[in-house]
Amino acid sequence: MLLLGCIKEVSDYELVVSLPNGLSGFVPVTQISDAYSKMLNEEVAQGELLEDLNSLPDMYSPGMLVRCVVTSVEKSADGRRSIKLSINPKMVNKGLSTSALAQGMLLSGFVASVEDHGYLIDIGVNGAHAFLPRQKAQNYVKAVKKGPDLKIGQNLNCVIVEVKNMGRVVRLSIDRSEVAASLATERQNWTLSNLLPGLVVKARVQKVTPCGVKMTFLSSFTGIVDFMHVDPEKSTNYSPDQVMKACILSVHPTSKVVHLTLRQAFLHPGGSPNQLSSGRMGAVVEESTVKAFYKQFGAIFELDDGSLAFARLKHLSKTRKSFKHGAFKPGCKHKCRIVDYSLMDEMCIVSLKYQTIEARFLQYQDIHTGDVVQGKVFALKPIGMQVKVAEGIKGLIPSMHLADVILKQPEKKYSIGDGVKCRVLECDPAGKKLILTLKKSLVQSNLPVLSSYEDAKPGLITHGFVVCAREFGCIVKFYNDVKGLVPKHELSSEPASCPEKVFHEGQVVKVTVLKCEPQQERLLLSFRLSGKPGSEGKNEGTPKNKQEVKYQVGEMVDVKVLKKKDNGLEVSVLEGKGSAVAWIPTTHLSDFVVTCKLLWHCLQEGDVLPRVMCLSDNGERIILSRKAAVISAVQEEQVVRSFSEIEPGMLLTGYVRNVMPFGVFVEFPFGVTGLAPKVSMSDKFVTDTKEHFVVGQTVIAKVMSIDEEKQRMLLNLKVSECSSGNAAAESFALLNQYFKEMNEIRNLLRKREELSMAKGLCDELVSGKELQLVVQDMKEDGSALFSGSCVTGLTVTATRYHLGEKKMVPGEKAKAVVLHVDILTSKVYVSLREELLKQ
Repeated sequence: MLLLGCIKEVSDYELVVSLPNGLSGFVPVTQISDAYSKMLNEEVAQGELLEDLNSLPDMYSPGMLVRCVVTSVEKSADGRRSIKLSINPKMVNKGLSTSALAQGMLLSGFVASVEDHGYLIDIGVNGAHAFLPRQKAQNYVKAVKKGPDLKIGQNLNCVIVEVKNMGRVVRLSIDRSEVAASLATERQNWTLSNLLPGLVVKARVQKVTPCGVKMTFLSSFTGIVDFMHVDPEKSTNYSPDQVMKACILSVHPTSKVVHLTLRQAFLHPGGSPNQLSSGRMGAVVEESTVKAFYKQFGAIFELDDGSLAFARLKHLSKTRKSFKHGAFKPGCKHKCRIVDYSLMDEMCIVSLKYQTIEARFLQYQDIHTGDVVQGKVFALKPIGMQVKVAEGIKGLIPSMHLADVILKQPEKKYSIGDGVKCRVLECDPAGKKLILTLKKSLVQSNLPVLSSYEDAKPGLITHGFVVCAREFGCIVKFYNDVKGLVPKHELSSEPASCPEKVFHEGQVVKVTVLKCEPQQERLLLSFRLSGKPGSEGKNEGTPKNKQEVKYQVGEMVDVKVLKKKDNGLEVSVLEGKGSAVAWIPTTHLSDFVVTCKLLWHCLQEGDVLPRVMCLSDNGERIILSRKAAVISAVQEEQVVRSFSEIEPGMLLTGYVRNVMPFGVFVEFPFGVTGLAPKVSMSDKFVTDTKEHFVVGQTVIAKVMSIDEEKQRMLLNLKVSECSSGNAAAESFALLNQYFKEMNEIRNLLRKREELSMAKGLCDELVSGKELQLVVQDMKEDGSALFSGSCVTGLTVTATRYHLGEKKMVPGEKAKAVVLHVDILTSKVYVSLREELLKQ
């Protein structure tokens, strides 16, 4: 579809174009012209800037009219439709051939090259060579004031002055008076297949309707002027057979429907439509008067300054159900807010929705650095998280700013649709760039926002974040890309030997401004908030429990228990460099879930645990693990250090991170995570995932498939699929490890005199021991309870399977073998099966 558009915004990479009926489209930098695209490709290939390649802002400015062709209509991530356009003459003038070119035609052309006596112009017609003499361009160049010459890729309204050799040679003019006076006539032999938007024609009124005017032009063509494009001064005075100038707005290629405009700004080619004063955007109008209502489109209002505005149907009420037709009769008054301005319709776009009228932000200009805003997550990308702050306003939270610490797997914390409270780090309305932070320390900070070097007065205390830690000190960043240096001697009250080990990228810090030179953009800072050693400044500069020694994943250390907490042990690393504080989660005390609980209960403050592996050290906290299978996998290099190393079919040792109704998330050393769907969790049929796995359980997983783009992998946890080939050897190795750890627990318990019952269980009852028992009770599920002199005070039970073929009755004597002893619950599990008793 061909349209006439008006440039609304210009950036280095695209033009934002206002289209008729309040729409907007985007022209990418690659859809300007062939000559311009060729130069762009040369610049990319050479890797350096070309002198004669001008940027889009050098050639285009808001208010310029351009002919466009729709290349695609796409739906963006936030559900809005995005119209992609091209202004390339090859596409816009596609319907023209050399034989169709005639004197007086008004075409779109682009400067292809600059010559001594003029310019070669690309008009997009195959076989036609168009030339613009320098004298025919002088008036235009002086008026536009964009330099002494036209620029390659510049869009021009060209009038054909002369046609030679059947259209193969064309001479053009862009003289402003000639362009403004141009009129499309029957002599130029326009057809519906090559008719162009932007042409001014003489049209005759055929019919006047409430929704617009039907007109004929160029003898046989019919066009429609909708209600938004009648001349506001003459809207009620049109009559059949009246002749007037009209401008073609759009041409539909298949239906051949032509839309026209009668607005004065478009009736002279090269003109520019009226623009809204910047102060009115976002304004709330207490009383706007309904001028007309169109049930399929919306309503026209007269604002308090006499200008006209349009509200689309969906903006007249909160929902379709709440819409009342009677409230929009001519003369009715409503409160509304100006949300946009359509250059092509020369009208404000307004909304009557309460939530829009009360909205805090309507455009990027409404947002200021340091503002705390509410957003909604709509995309997770490698560079960070995209957030929707308001309709049409999107922001980026860089990966570093997703939390106070660096998140390796943000998808575990955030999901699409989540509401988030952020703070604005940087806002550039012209480039529609909004950078946000989710760091709580910054979002909740009550200290002044430092957003310019002029605001940095000596003595100011504020929050920032570390972007670089080196031997010379730290570079701290604030809002609007303001940066400062904390020299080494200002890092703390005591000398810091290795700043890069004490401070890390992204760490939020409180600083004092020592000195600022705004013109040089130099800022000197200090972490010492007061001159006294050990004061608040030192605490802020160095986080609690900050370790000066950095541990690598896989490094083995000996540790001493400092404190027992509900979900793990706080330990200190025993080495010559200094006692670093670390954490062992309860689930990482062993590969076996039962043993984990036992060890947690048995261990006491002061106990030493040898050979524990560093699982992660993010600079804030060192996480350790005692899982023998995980340690073995790391030491034998049976691990992947990044997603790029993963291949389908790999067997990896990891541990259950989360159990969900749809499957199990498994984490591996170095932070890689995968999902085992419900169908791939077990060789048995799975109804409830929680009956098969628990968080922290050590597992061997097989990689089924990977999605490199989304950084996801699917796993298989079926035992039949995850064996390396020697199942018997693997099973005996696991049993050996289990008994080794149980022996360790017995030795620990022997030291604890107060745990006499547990001590007795450990010493007397071991797996495989035979017992003489008496049946005490038979349960409904077929299991049996036993008693005996050797198991006084304990609960002894055998399941239905382990009773074998025997039918037991209370009081009956039986010989049994110990299968398992649960020290924590004082339960003993036994079996009466003959094949076990014989062994």
